[in-house]
Amino acid sequence: MVASLDNVRGLTLAMSSSAFIGSSFVIKKVGLKKAGDNGVRAASGGFSYLYEPLWWLGMITMILGEVANFAAYAFAPAVLVTPLGALSIIFSAVLAHFILKENLHMFGVVGCILCVVGSIGIVLHAPKERKIDSMKEIWHLATQPGFIVYSCVAVACVLFLIFRVVERSGHRLMLVYIAICSLMGSLTVISVKAVAIALKLSFSGSNQFIYVQTWFFIVVVTICCLVQLNYLNKALDSFNTAVVSPVYYVMFTILTIFANMIMYKDWASQTATQIATQLCGFVTIVAGTFLLHKTRDMGNPPPPDQVCLEEARECAPRSMNSSS
Repeated sequence: MVASLDNVRGLTLAMSSSAFIGSSFVIKKVGLKKAGDNGVRAASGGFSYLYEPLWWLGMITMILGEVANFAAYAFAPAVLVTPLGALSIIFSAVLAHFILKENLHMFGVVGCILCVVGSIGIVLHAPKERKIDSMKEIWHLATQPGFIVYSCVAVACVLFLIFRVVERSGHRLMLVYIAICSLMGSLTVISVKAVAIALKLSFSGSNQFIYVQTWFFIVVVTICCLVQLNYLNKALDSFNTAVVSPVYYVMFTILTIFANMIMYKDWASQTATQIATQLCGFVTIVAGTFLLHKTRDMGNPPPPDQVCLEEARECAPRSMNSSS
Protein backbone atom coordinates (compact mmCIF):
# COMPACT_ATOMS: atom_id res chain seq x y z
CA MET A 1 0.00 0.00 0.00
CA VAL A 2 2.87 2.37 0.87
CA ALA A 3 4.61 1.58 -2.43
CA SER A 4 1.39 2.25 -4.37
CA LEU A 5 0.95 5.57 -2.54
CA ASP A 6 4.54 6.50 -3.41
CA ASN A 7 3.84 5.72 -7.08
CA VAL A 8 0.82 8.03 -6.99
CA ARG A 9 2.93 10.80 -5.45
CA GLY A 10 5.65 10.25 -8.05
CA LEU A 11 3.09 10.26 -10.86
CA THR A 12 1.54 13.49 -9.58
CA LEU A 13 4.93 15.18 -9.31
CA ALA A 14 6.00 13.95 -12.77
CA MET A 15 2.82 15.26 -14.40
CA SER A 16 3.13 18.56 -12.51
CA SER A 17 6.71 18.81 -13.74
CA SER A 18 5.60 18.32 -17.36
CA ALA A 19 2.86 20.95 -16.96
CA PHE A 20 5.28 23.50 -15.46
CA ILE A 21 8.06 22.88 -17.99
CA GLY A 22 5.70 22.84 -20.98
CA SER A 23 4.06 26.07 -19.82
CA SER A 24 7.41 27.74 -19.17
CA PHE A 25 8.40 27.62 -22.86
CA VAL A 26 5.25 29.47 -23.87
CA ILE A 27 5.47 32.02 -21.04
CA LYS A 28 9.12 32.74 -21.84
CA LYS A 29 8.33 33.13 -25.53
CA VAL A 30 5.58 35.65 -24.75
CA GLY A 31 8.09 37.52 -22.57
CA LEU A 32 10.69 37.45 -25.33
CA LYS A 33 8.20 38.83 -27.83
CA LYS A 34 7.21 41.69 -25.52
CA ALA A 35 10.87 42.43 -24.80
CA GLY A 36 11.64 42.39 -28.54
CA ASP A 37 8.90 44.93 -29.20
CA ASN A 38 10.46 47.32 -26.68
CA GLY A 39 14.15 46.69 -27.31
CA VAL A 40 16.74 44.57 -29.11
CA ARG A 41 15.60 40.98 -29.73
CA ALA A 42 17.44 38.13 -28.02
CA ALA A 43 18.20 36.60 -31.43
CA SER A 44 20.03 39.80 -32.33
CA GLY A 45 22.11 39.74 -29.17
CA GLY A 46 19.87 41.88 -26.97
CA PHE A 47 19.18 41.31 -23.27
CA SER A 48 16.05 43.40 -22.86
CA TYR A 49 14.16 40.23 -21.86
CA LEU A 50 15.96 40.39 -18.50
CA TYR A 51 13.74 43.37 -17.67
CA GLU A 52 10.55 41.55 -18.72
CA PRO A 53 8.53 40.08 -15.78
CA LEU A 54 6.91 37.45 -18.01
CA TRP A 55 10.30 36.02 -18.98
CA TRP A 56 11.23 35.68 -15.31
CA LEU A 57 7.85 34.08 -14.62
CA GLY A 58 8.69 31.52 -17.30
CA MET A 59 12.08 30.86 -15.69
CA ILE A 60 10.48 30.40 -12.26
CA THR A 61 7.91 28.04 -13.79
CA MET A 62 10.69 25.97 -15.38
CA ILE A 63 12.60 25.80 -12.09
CA LEU A 64 9.44 24.60 -10.33
CA GLY A 65 9.07 21.94 -13.00
CA GLU A 66 12.63 20.72 -12.55
CA VAL A 67 12.19 20.62 -8.76
CA ALA A 68 9.00 18.58 -9.15
CA ASN A 69 10.78 16.22 -11.54
CA PHE A 70 13.64 15.85 -9.05
CA ALA A 71 11.19 15.04 -6.26
CA ALA A 72 9.30 12.53 -8.43
CA TYR A 73 12.37 10.27 -8.54
CA ALA A 74 12.24 9.98 -4.75
CA PHE A 75 8.81 8.36 -4.88
CA ALA A 76 8.48 6.50 -8.18
CA PRO A 77 10.73 4.32 -10.36
CA ALA A 78 12.51 5.93 -13.32
CA VAL A 79 10.58 3.69 -15.75
CA LEU A 80 7.47 5.67 -14.71
CA VAL A 81 8.93 9.18 -14.28
CA THR A 82 11.30 9.50 -17.26
CA PRO A 83 8.91 8.66 -20.14
CA LEU A 84 6.29 11.06 -18.76
CA GLY A 85 8.64 13.92 -19.60
CA ALA A 86 7.12 13.75 -23.10
CA LEU A 87 3.90 15.22 -21.70
CA SER A 88 5.63 18.61 -21.48
CA ILE A 89 5.56 18.67 -25.29
CA ILE A 90 1.77 18.35 -25.21
CA PHE A 91 1.33 21.17 -22.71
CA SER A 92 3.66 23.36 -24.74
CA ALA A 93 1.94 22.58 -28.07
CA VAL A 94 -1.60 23.12 -26.74
CA LEU A 95 -0.75 26.39 -24.96
CA ALA A 96 1.16 27.64 -28.01
CA HIS A 97 -1.94 26.94 -30.13
CA PHE A 98 -4.20 29.09 -27.96
CA ILE A 99 -1.78 31.75 -26.66
CA LEU A 100 0.83 32.16 -29.40
CA LYS A 101 -1.57 31.29 -32.24
CA GLU A 102 0.82 28.59 -33.49
CA ASN A 103 -1.57 26.26 -35.27
CA LEU A 104 -1.83 22.74 -33.87
CA HIS A 105 -2.72 20.87 -37.07
CA MET A 106 -4.20 17.38 -37.38
CA PHE A 107 -0.83 15.61 -37.23
CA GLY A 108 -0.03 17.52 -34.05
CA VAL A 109 -3.32 16.43 -32.48
CA VAL A 110 -2.58 12.81 -33.41
CA GLY A 111 0.90 13.17 -31.86
CA CYS A 112 -0.62 14.49 -28.62
CA ILE A 113 -3.11 11.61 -28.52
CA LEU A 114 -0.32 9.06 -29.05
CA CYS A 115 1.70 10.58 -26.18
CA VAL A 116 -1.33 10.44 -23.86
CA VAL A 117 -2.21 6.84 -24.81
CA GLY A 118 1.41 5.71 -24.34
CA SER A 119 1.64 7.48 -20.98
CA ILE A 120 -1.55 5.80 -19.75
CA GLY A 121 -0.15 2.40 -20.71
CA ILE A 122 3.05 3.04 -18.76
CA VAL A 123 1.22 4.43 -15.72
CA LEU A 124 -1.21 1.52 -15.48
CA HIS A 125 1.56 -1.10 -15.62
CA ALA A 126 4.43 0.70 -13.87
CA PRO A 127 6.40 -1.30 -11.27
CA LYS A 128 6.14 -0.40 -7.61
CA GLU A 129 8.87 1.72 -6.09
CA ARG A 130 11.47 -0.26 -4.18
CA LYS A 131 11.45 0.56 -0.45
CA ILE A 132 14.82 1.99 0.59
CA ASP A 133 15.67 2.86 4.18
CA SER A 134 19.17 4.33 3.98
CA MET A 135 21.88 5.60 1.66
CA LYS A 136 23.93 2.51 2.49
CA GLU A 137 21.29 0.40 0.79
CA ILE A 138 21.52 2.54 -2.36
CA TRP A 139 25.31 2.28 -2.26
CA HIS A 140 25.01 -1.50 -2.00
CA LEU A 141 22.87 -1.52 -5.15
CA ALA A 142 25.28 0.84 -6.94
CA THR A 143 28.28 -1.39 -6.17
CA GLN A 144 26.72 -4.56 -7.56
CA PRO A 145 28.79 -6.05 -10.43
CA GLY A 146 26.10 -5.40 -13.06
CA PHE A 147 25.83 -1.67 -12.42
CA ILE A 148 29.60 -1.24 -12.00
CA VAL A 149 30.08 -2.79 -15.45
CA TYR A 150 27.39 -0.49 -16.94
CA SER A 151 28.93 2.61 -15.31
CA CYS A 152 32.44 1.76 -16.51
CA VAL A 153 31.24 1.06 -20.06
CA ALA A 154 29.21 4.31 -20.10
CA VAL A 155 32.11 6.43 -18.84
CA ALA A 156 34.58 4.72 -21.21
CA CYS A 157 32.28 5.35 -24.18
CA VAL A 158 31.84 9.00 -23.21
CA LEU A 159 35.59 9.55 -22.85
CA PHE A 160 36.24 7.81 -26.19
CA LEU A 161 33.63 9.94 -27.95
CA ILE A 162 34.91 13.18 -26.38
CA PHE A 163 38.63 12.65 -27.02
CA ARG A 164 38.60 10.61 -30.24
CA VAL A 165 35.37 11.21 -32.15
CA VAL A 166 33.98 14.67 -31.37
CA GLU A 167 36.74 16.66 -33.06
CA ARG A 168 36.65 14.56 -36.23
CA SER A 169 32.96 13.76 -36.65
CA GLY A 170 30.93 15.68 -34.07
CA HIS A 171 29.98 18.47 -36.48
CA ARG A 172 28.73 15.90 -39.04
CA LEU A 173 27.22 13.13 -36.93
CA MET A 174 24.48 14.27 -34.55
CA LEU A 175 24.48 10.93 -32.70
CA VAL A 176 27.98 11.64 -31.34
CA TYR A 177 26.73 14.55 -29.22
CA ILE A 178 23.44 12.80 -28.42
CA ALA A 179 25.21 9.63 -27.27
CA ILE A 180 27.41 11.62 -24.86
CA CYS A 181 24.39 13.44 -23.42
CA SER A 182 22.32 10.26 -23.12
CA LEU A 183 25.02 8.13 -21.48
CA MET A 184 25.80 10.86 -18.97
CA GLY A 185 22.06 11.47 -18.55
CA SER A 186 21.45 7.88 -17.47
CA LEU A 187 24.08 8.25 -14.74
CA THR A 188 22.60 11.63 -13.82
CA VAL A 189 19.16 10.13 -13.22
CA ILE A 190 20.63 7.32 -11.10
CA SER A 191 22.45 9.87 -8.95
CA VAL A 192 19.50 12.30 -8.84
CA LYS A 193 17.28 9.48 -7.60
CA ALA A 194 19.83 8.65 -4.89
CA VAL A 195 20.04 12.29 -3.74
CA ALA A 196 16.24 12.66 -3.86
CA ILE A 197 15.79 9.56 -1.68
CA ALA A 198 18.45 10.90 0.73
CA LEU A 199 16.50 14.15 1.02
CA LYS A 200 13.21 12.31 1.56
CA LEU A 201 14.72 10.15 4.31
CA SER A 202 16.42 13.19 5.89
CA PHE A 203 13.14 15.13 6.00
CA SER A 204 11.50 12.14 7.68
CA GLY A 205 14.07 12.27 10.50
CA SER A 206 16.90 10.02 9.29
CA ASN A 207 19.77 12.31 8.25
CA GLN A 208 21.52 10.81 5.19
CA PHE A 209 23.98 13.65 4.66
CA ILE A 210 26.30 12.25 7.30
CA TYR A 211 27.32 9.59 4.77
CA VAL A 212 30.12 10.15 2.27
CA GLN A 213 28.08 8.25 -0.33
CA THR A 214 25.43 10.99 -0.41
CA TRP A 215 28.01 13.62 -1.25
CA PHE A 216 29.55 11.32 -3.85
CA PHE A 217 26.22 11.17 -5.68
CA ILE A 218 25.89 14.97 -5.45
CA VAL A 219 29.31 15.36 -7.11
CA VAL A 220 28.33 12.89 -9.84
CA VAL A 221 25.11 14.83 -10.52
CA THR A 222 27.07 18.09 -10.85
CA ILE A 223 29.70 16.65 -13.22
CA CYS A 224 27.19 14.78 -15.39
CA CYS A 225 24.89 17.81 -15.68
CA LEU A 226 27.75 20.05 -16.81
CA VAL A 227 28.86 17.55 -19.48
CA GLN A 228 25.26 17.07 -20.65
CA LEU A 229 24.63 20.81 -20.88
CA ASN A 230 27.83 21.40 -22.85
CA TYR A 231 27.25 18.76 -25.51
CA LEU A 232 23.51 19.30 -25.76
CA ASN A 233 24.22 22.95 -26.57
CA LYS A 234 26.69 21.79 -29.24
CA ALA A 235 24.05 19.48 -30.72
CA LEU A 236 21.38 22.21 -30.75
CA ASP A 237 23.80 24.70 -32.27
CA SER A 238 24.90 22.31 -35.03
CA PHE A 239 21.70 20.48 -35.99
CA ASN A 240 17.97 21.02 -36.41
CA THR A 241 16.16 21.20 -33.05
CA ALA A 242 13.18 19.32 -34.51
CA VAL A 243 15.48 16.32 -34.98
CA VAL A 244 17.74 16.71 -31.94
CA SER A 245 14.94 16.86 -29.36
CA PRO A 246 13.09 13.61 -30.19
CA VAL A 247 16.28 11.62 -30.86
CA TYR A 248 17.76 12.79 -27.56
CA TYR A 249 14.52 11.97 -25.74
CA VAL A 250 14.45 8.43 -27.15
CA MET A 251 18.11 7.59 -26.51
CA PHE A 252 18.17 9.24 -23.08
CA THR A 253 14.98 7.45 -21.96
CA ILE A 254 16.12 4.04 -23.21
CA LEU A 255 19.50 4.27 -21.48
CA THR A 256 17.96 5.67 -18.28
CA ILE A 257 15.43 2.85 -18.05
CA PHE A 258 18.15 0.31 -18.81
CA ALA A 259 20.47 1.72 -16.11
CA ASN A 260 17.68 1.76 -13.52
CA MET A 261 16.66 -1.76 -14.47
CA ILE A 262 20.22 -2.93 -13.78
CA MET A 263 20.65 -1.07 -10.50
CA TYR A 264 17.19 -0.96 -8.92
CA LYS A 265 15.81 -4.05 -10.73
CA ASP A 266 12.50 -2.24 -11.27
CA TRP A 267 11.09 -4.99 -13.47
CA ALA A 268 12.14 -7.96 -11.31
CA SER A 269 8.67 -8.37 -9.77
CA GLN A 270 6.73 -7.85 -13.02
CA THR A 271 5.28 -10.30 -15.51
CA ALA A 272 6.30 -10.45 -19.16
CA THR A 273 2.89 -9.00 -20.13
CA GLN A 274 3.36 -5.95 -17.89
CA ILE A 275 6.86 -5.32 -19.24
CA ALA A 276 5.66 -5.70 -22.84
CA THR A 277 2.79 -3.28 -22.21
CA GLN A 278 5.19 -0.67 -20.81
CA LEU A 279 7.48 -1.07 -23.81
CA CYS A 280 4.51 -0.64 -26.16
CA GLY A 281 3.52 2.47 -24.23
CA PHE A 282 7.03 3.86 -24.57
CA VAL A 283 7.12 3.17 -28.33
CA THR A 284 3.74 4.91 -28.66
CA ILE A 285 5.10 7.98 -26.82
CA VAL A 286 8.16 7.97 -29.09
CA ALA A 287 5.93 7.90 -32.18
CA GLY A 288 3.84 10.78 -30.86
CA THR A 289 6.95 12.80 -29.94
CA PHE A 290 8.49 12.39 -33.39
CA LEU A 291 5.19 13.29 -35.07
CA LEU A 292 4.84 16.45 -32.97
CA HIS A 293 8.39 17.60 -33.60
CA LYS A 294 8.64 16.76 -37.29
CA THR A 295 5.35 18.42 -38.22
CA ARG A 296 5.18 21.25 -35.68
CA ASP A 297 5.76 24.00 -38.29
CA MET A 298 3.10 22.77 -40.73
CA GLY A 299 0.40 25.39 -41.21
CA ASN A 300 2.46 28.15 -39.58
CA PRO A 301 3.84 31.01 -41.68
CA PRO A 302 7.66 31.06 -41.99
CA PRO A 303 9.52 33.65 -39.91
CA PRO A 304 10.20 37.02 -41.58
CA ASP A 305 13.94 36.35 -41.82
CA GLN A 306 13.31 33.15 -43.75
CA VAL A 307 10.86 34.90 -46.11
CA CYS A 308 13.43 37.60 -46.84
CA LEU A 309 16.11 34.99 -47.48
CA GLU A 310 13.88 33.07 -49.89
CA GLU A 311 12.94 36.27 -51.73
CA ALA A 312 16.61 37.19 -52.04
CA ARG A 313 17.38 33.79 -53.53
CA GLU A 314 14.56 34.17 -56.05
CA CYS A 315 15.63 37.67 -57.02
CA ALA A 316 19.32 36.83 -57.42
CA PRO A 317 19.00 34.80 -60.66
CA ARG A 318 16.70 37.46 -62.18
CA SER A 319 19.18 40.25 -61.46
CA MET A 320 21.99 38.18 -62.96
CA ASN A 321 19.96 37.53 -66.10
CA SER A 322 19.03 41.21 -66.49
CA SER A 323 22.64 42.31 -66.08
CA SER A 324 23.78 39.84 -68.71
